Amino acid sequence: MEKLKNLLKDKNKRTENLVVFLIILVITLVVINNIIKEDKKEEPKKYEKAELASTSSNEVVSNDLELRLERILSKMEGVGEVSVLITYSQSSTIIPIYNESTSKSVTEETDTSGGTRTIEAEDVEKNVVTGSDANPITGKTVFPTIEGAIVSAQGAVNSNVKANIVSAVEAVTGLATHKIQVFEMKN
Repeated sequence: MEKLKNLLKDKNKRTENLVVFLIILVITLVVINNIIKEDKKEEPKKYEKAELASTSSNEVVSNDLELRLERILSKMEGVGEVSVLITYSQSSTIIPIYNESTSKSVTEETDTSGGTRTIEAEDVEKNVVTGSDANPITGKTVFPTIEGAIVSAQGAVNSNVKANIVSAVEAVTGLATHKIQVFEMKN
């Protein structure tokens, strides 16, 4: 009878130990899963910020050039009120700085029949360098190419004024004259 009681106590302890072990295992898996999810969430945020900065800087550069042209052209003799639109080939691109490391390994093997073979392996690891705020550090920014310009001006009826507008836009943008269109503004 006592042996039976001892045997039942041992089974109860084993069951309790097994249950405690399973609970600890589940908690550990949940914690590891959360850590992995946080790492995956942080990485895309860095690049999303860079893309947003690229988009807003492109719009700022575009709008700034258009506004400056409008101000300058409106001050020219006979031009009057002006509106300018500049088109670009693409958006600006931010090129981050990379930390690059390269490792090479050469292995030479000889088989039983006397033949030799050389195996060369090269591993290249590229990581984006980030600043203290976790944003990528910019190596350079490639601004888009200006494709064309449209100018609408009150004084565009006069051919001399129109020629002066084309010359001014050509000087500022570097566009060929056939890519600059000047039209009379509706009153």
